[in-house]
Amino acid sequence: MIDRAEDILKHTFGYTHFRGSQKSVIETALAGQDALVLMPTGGGKSLCYQIPGLVRDGMAIVVSPLIALMQDQVAALQQLGIRAAYLNSTLSREEAGATLRAIHDHELDVLYIAPERLLQDATLDRLCSVPVSLIAIDEAHCVSQWGHDFRADYLGLNVLRYAFPGVPRLALTATADERSREEIMMRLDLCEPKVFVSSFDRPNIRYIVKEKGEAKSQLLSFLQDYKQQAGIVYCMSRSRVDGIAAWLSQRGYKALPYHAGLPGEERQENQRRFLREEGIVMVATIAFGMGIDKPDVRFVAHLDLPKSIEAYYQETGRAGRDGQPSVAWMVYGLQDVVRIGKMVQDSNADEQFKRMERGKIDSLLAWCEATTCRRRALLRYFGEADAEVCGNCDVCLNPPKTWNATEAAQKLLSNIYRTGQRFGSGHVIDVLRGKETAKVKQFGHHSLSTYGIGADVSDQQWRSVIRQLIVQGYLLVNEQLYGAIQLTEKARALLRGDVSLFLRQDSAAAKPARAKRTPVAVSHGDEALWEALKACRKSLADELGVPPFHVFHDATLMEMMQYQPADADELLTINGVGQVKLEKFGDAFLEVLAEFS
Repeated sequence: MIDRAEDILKHTFGYTHFRGSQKSVIETALAGQDALVLMPTGGGKSLCYQIPGLVRDGMAIVVSPLIALMQDQVAALQQLGIRAAYLNSTLSREEAGATLRAIHDHELDVLYIAPERLLQDATLDRLCSVPVSLIAIDEAHCVSQWGHDFRADYLGLNVLRYAFPGVPRLALTATADERSREEIMMRLDLCEPKVFVSSFDRPNIRYIVKEKGEAKSQLLSFLQDYKQQAGIVYCMSRSRVDGIAAWLSQRGYKALPYHAGLPGEERQENQRRFLREEGIVMVATIAFGMGIDKPDVRFVAHLDLPKSIEAYYQETGRAGRDGQPSVAWMVYGLQDVVRIGKMVQDSNADEQFKRMERGKIDSLLAWCEATTCRRRALLRYFGEADAEVCGNCDVCLNPPKTWNATEAAQKLLSNIYRTGQRFGSGHVIDVLRGKETAKVKQFGHHSLSTYGIGADVSDQQWRSVIRQLIVQGYLLVNEQLYGAIQLTEKARALLRGDVSLFLRQDSAAAKPARAKRTPVAVSHGDEALWEALKACRKSLADELGVPPFHVFHDATLMEMMQYQPADADELLTINGVGQVKLEKFGDAFLEVLAEFS
């Protein structure tokens, strides 16, 4: 049977030899055994079930949560002369009926199906009435509640063992740690499965991580080397996706948005263009990318921190599936840490799950702050302890400098303690730097012994210290107390001077100087936004009983209009926007900007 598999590999798919563990997985399936297959994105997982499904008698069933993957792979298989089809919610009644008739008449080699459709009694009864060669459960990490993309529809797939006795089942995924692997095998009720774990290394991908300064400018600088090349830019929110896509389009890039809030037709058209046209930059939430088999994606950029190393690995794995040099680029900052922590805290999950999620965030942050090879640290996270230094990540190519931050950290910790551990980073830094803000005076913090003791360190440097102390476990963010920064038990030793602390030195290039900006006059096309910003300013000024320019000067509104900041960090880079005004007025202006992005 393996000879037949090799013949299909060569003559149907056009490859001369199997890669990695493909042959062993296929032999296992041909022998009728279950298997768990972990293989990196672009490693050839689909052949592991397509080929044995064609060799064995009957129709192969592929369970997938991804409409895009179904459509893409079915179209590719049909081009190869393989009788393939899919059943999902995009089909009309007539189209679904035609597929069901093809199943009944034994006219299909491969059927892709969504888990919720498969588990319907009528569908199961129909599929049980025809010969089935193999069942592949793709994106199997979706069954694990400890994974990064849990989907409740997957929990019922254990019934397949009893509905199709004797039919081999393959569970396949690109990302699952040891705990998730055990849960996948248990919840799918795999029968004495063989486990195949390929290396997670993607040596053609260069990992670059930078501290977030002026994110748009940083992205634009990065993209200078990738003009006319395909790539993906991930953002956390839909409004940010829309704003960045429009902003890039204005600067000559073929940028398209993709998120769940767009009309279905527009999403499909943008995805179609990304797959078929050259040089498209897809700006997207994580709703985009799973199952997209585009080989020549040259970069994946993150403007916001993902939720875990698993999510990051899977998203960046969409770059360089053709094996050619590609880049995974990301910027992150303290605000990302607070935002994700709040999302976890506000979720309806139980405390055990929340602790797990916070642990994943901590692992990702520690990786971001790495001072040694990123690739080696990434591979070690997935259990490859013998990984070597790669020489091809930002840390290897340009080792970060470190500095003795013991005294600075002691000042910070002391200040947090003396201000009552009740405030966010902005106020803590204001006290350290000796700023006479209304909030500082309101709480009497200008009379503290720590007031002004950190005036020689910039706001950006203090944010870096706070971020790294959170990563290293000296500080925590209390989401229930509106993001207050608080000391952990570990901080005691540092305050007493029992330990020394060396921190990564952030690059000065992270935040371009404001002086380079030159606000422009209002152009004809920007009049509506200009009027909306002024109306927002007037409304706030009327509430406070002050002149509008006490809120913001015209020059500040012009910069907002020109650069259209999408979040608090970006708004803070606008001339005239300080921490206090950000806290008072930031949300109102960001809402207006989002409406016009």
